[in-house]
Amino acid sequence: MTTTPTKEGSAAVQARRVLVLNSGSSSVKYQLLDMNDRSRLAIGLVERIGEETSRLLHTPLTGGGAETRERNGRIADHAAALKAAAEELAADGLGLDSPELAAIGHRVVHGGLRFTRPTVITDEVLTEIERLVPVAPLHNPANITGIRTAQALRPDLPQVAVFDTAFHTTMPEYAARYAIDVETADAHRIRRYGFHGTSHAYVSRKAAELLGRTPEEVNVIVLHLGNGASASAVAAGRCVETSMGLTPLEGLVMGTRSGDIDPAVTFHLKRVAGMSTDEIDVLLNKKSGLVGLCGDNDMREIRRRIDEGDERAALAFDIYVHRLKKYIGAYSAVLGRVDAVVFTAGVGENSAPVREAAIAGLEELGLVVDADLNAVRSGEPRLISPNYARVAVAVVPTDEELEIADQTFALVGRAESAGQEVPAGQVDN
Repeated sequence: MTTTPTKEGSAAVQARRVLVLNSGSSSVKYQLLDMNDRSRLAIGLVERIGEETSRLLHTPLTGGGAETRERNGRIADHAAALKAAAEELAADGLGLDSPELAAIGHRVVHGGLRFTRPTVITDEVLTEIERLVPVAPLHNPANITGIRTAQALRPDLPQVAVFDTAFHTTMPEYAARYAIDVETADAHRIRRYGFHGTSHAYVSRKAAELLGRTPEEVNVIVLHLGNGASASAVAAGRCVETSMGLTPLEGLVMGTRSGDIDPAVTFHLKRVAGMSTDEIDVLLNKKSGLVGLCGDNDMREIRRRIDEGDERAALAFDIYVHRLKKYIGAYSAVLGRVDAVVFTAGVGENSAPVREAAIAGLEELGLVVDADLNAVRSGEPRLISPNYARVAVAVVPTDEELEIADQTFALVGRAESAGQEVPAGQVDN
């Protein structure tokens, strides 16, 4: 089914709402935004889909209230989850049948090399997303399920895919290629794709605003530090390097992922420890990183343990920070000139000790953190470096949902407002 409707009457001109869906294997996160002022009208989460203990949390943000409603009980599948979310939205007068809804924007984790921008979803586009399942087996199937479910609910509405990988497709070949046999790599799509692209795009642009300059005028290192973590080097608004690779496993130390590791470790574990490929996969993705090093992947708990003298937690923290320093240094070399190093996501935005430790000792690179500014807690973009610092250090809260809504509306909203046909999705060559 192709969802490329044309404008039908005056209602289409007024359609300025975007529903953002992030479908996981057993969850659906959603936000409804009003693109007139880019405000949120409602947010929600359906989790543990398919289990007896399913739960829906819905928070309307209109009328001055923000009281969360909760539903408990089995929600069988994604179709039932989206139906339940639609019922909650309708109860607030924000139903999906509203003529004010312009489009549904979907987070799609892997777009390979062929999707370099937000794309209206057609049969061809959906087929290509399915073809990428082997390189994103944990994410793309859930994203596809969410797309098909939303298409069934509103077959007349543009459904837009916004890809985590798209921002990183500007990497030059010498940064994206692994040094393995070219024919083998091409046959199996083995290369560095990168992830968290919507966050890196949003944060690098906001960092430029914070500096009072345009994205084209600045070079920025973005450190997206959540349970998953990635770094990017952004030159003049374009990603030229990022830490995650074929999968989200490469790069920084993360909550449960190892990050960079000698590939021969996997051979060793198979030959010497007798571990299967699946067991090694689970080890590196779910039992490594901070949780593997000290048993905790919550930075707040790790810092509490450090304050109590826990040496294992202290070592985990030091390993985490050491990897951050390596990437800051490497990306400074890649960019040549750095205007800002920017921290974002849960750890990056909230852990002053991580920010302080990551920058400590990098004065020769022009990097300094002001202790008082670093200690301030705020939901606003802010500088934490002193005025004399050669390179700005900043904290910029990420907003991936707003980025998806912006990209979705930029694609479909302008065309509808102008009375034009919404552009059909296309697969880039």
